[in-house]
Amino acid sequence: MAEDLEEDFDEGEGLEDLPSSSSKKPPIKKILMIVLPILLLLGAGAGLFFSGVLDGLMGKGDHKAEAPVEAPKGDAPKAIGPAHFYNLPEMLVNLQSNGRKQAFLKILVALELESPLDEPKVQVVLPRIVDSFQVYLRELRVEDLQGAAGMHLLREELLTRVQAAVKPVKVNDVLFREMLVQ
Repeated sequence: MAEDLEEDFDEGEGLEDLPSSSSKKPPIKKILMIVLPILLLLGAGAGLFFSGVLDGLMGKGDHKAEAPVEAPKGDAPKAIGPAHFYNLPEMLVNLQSNGRKQAFLKILVALELESPLDEPKVQVVLPRIVDSFQVYLRELRVEDLQGAAGMHLLREELLTRVQAAVKPVKVNDVLFREMLVQ
């Protein structure tokens, strides 16, 4: 009986009925051709969604401009109108340095006032403002003025000092008209 089975397999009979090992492998190329583009489209869609580009295309960004802006409840409403600027005189100071080479700072500053009526009040205390600025600026090093962070810190410090000098007057911002470090 075993001999009969061997003869059948030797002659190649019945092999068509057995599944071949090559047909067991899934068609990897076909799967990659379908799955890879789907993954790429999903990744691109997620990138557009999280970057905000998709909001602009769908018109979602327009609603923000239409929404009314509410003022904080505790503050008095500000008068909407053109800003008033007061130009301070040019200041030239030498900066702190470690070596023999001196560094200088030339700066022109404008103050943003709430009202043109505040200008005479600022002129009265102008020597106090200039003195406060000079004392602070002379203590700076060149490294303190480098980069956006240095400029932001300088603006905040000057704003704090000018607000202390002109106490009842409200100064909204300190603007740099010219700044030269040499």
